[in-house]
Amino acid sequence: MQTARIIDREIAQYLPRLSDQQKQAVLGVVKSFAANQQDWWDEIGKEQQDAIDKSLAEMKAGKLTPQDAVLKKYKKWLKK
Repeated sequence: MQTARIIDREIAQYLPRLSDQQKQAVLGVVKSFAANQQDWWDEIGKEQQDAIDKSLAEMKAGKLTPQDAVLKKYKKWLKK
């Protein structure tokens, strides 16, 4: 989220330097991006959605394994 704020501030710093015509062009690009933006959730299949929902439910229930425990258990397969 911090990255988005930095980008917002940087964009705001450049806007006063642009002419009205340039601002119109930028606005057109931004509107185009916003209109074409699709939610990735709608792009994945029902099976994938169900798997994600199941994982989120397990996470909320505290059924997690810390990364260091997983790495320790599977260390022999991780060697290069």
